[in-house]
Amino acid sequence: MPDHPPHDHAHDHKHGYEHGHDHGGHSHSHAPASFDRAFLIGITLNTGFVIAEAIYGVLANSLALIADAGHNLSDVLGLLLAWAAASLAKRLPTDRYTYGMKRTPILASLANAMLLLVASGAIVWEAVQRFSDPAPVAEMTVIWVALIGIAINGATAVGFMAGRKGDLNIRGAFLHMVADAVVSLGVVLSALAVLYTGWLWIDPMVSIVIAVVIVIGTWSLLKDSINLALDAVPSNIDRPAIESYLRALPGVSEIHDLHIWAMSTTEVALTVHLVRPGATLDDGLLARACRDLSSRFGIAHATLQIEAGDPAHPCVLASAEVV
Repeated sequence: MPDHPPHDHAHDHKHGYEHGHDHGGHSHSHAPASFDRAFLIGITLNTGFVIAEAIYGVLANSLALIADAGHNLSDVLGLLLAWAAASLAKRLPTDRYTYGMKRTPILASLANAMLLLVASGAIVWEAVQRFSDPAPVAEMTVIWVALIGIAINGATAVGFMAGRKGDLNIRGAFLHMVADAVVSLGVVLSALAVLYTGWLWIDPMVSIVIAVVIVIGTWSLLKDSINLALDAVPSNIDRPAIESYLRALPGVSEIHDLHIWAMSTTEVALTVHLVRPGATLDDGLLARACRDLSSRFGIAHATLQIEAGDPAHPCVLASAEVV
């Protein structure tokens, strides 16, 4: 194989010089597991429960029950968003959307978190209003309805349990269902407390606690969604270890322009320039590097650009301050 002569860096960008996507010798999935059935069951059960909970909340005059219905409604909308995003993420790339629509689950997770925060604010506002004018509550009705809620939300959460660690979108759905079950438990406890003490202020107080629980449970989802939307390095990716690995590749004297970002809630991409003075074309090295980045570091899409380091043609992106 002939030596590679000094080359024009801009020319490399134009023609995609020696960037490797390894698709041989090692397989990695580009499609997340399907949770269509879990979404369908969860949306159906929770929609029916929201309607029943809202009706009985009004009949029982329980703000805690109405607040929980509002929370569950936001979760139904969140499940719909997550399901739609998961479906869109499976679409094939097009000339305009060259990565397909893999980032839609990230946007759905962000919208989901913001939706929950807005719902929390509405719950707190209504609870504050109720403090000044507490009203009697049909405690037994509240208890039975909330117990049904615990069963429905718990069953829905089980459907998403398998995917909660590897997909932010599925994790959001799972956390919401678990939070709903805990919130419904809080409603049960508040109704029992009112039943045995007669203190009507407990109902709006529990509503505020519900709102706080929602905010706490949503905060990490919001933070992770914002980070991924801004192309931050995913929290499960060890960037220093990846840098060390790339610098140790045979013939590499320097690396620069390293970028690592989430293509979706399940896939991570990487681009980097490797300086290999006097190096020859080496498809084997590129293939091995891509396999290692996938198997060892979870990088599904790696693009490696090789440079000879010719001072006459310096890389304009070599500086850490240049993006």
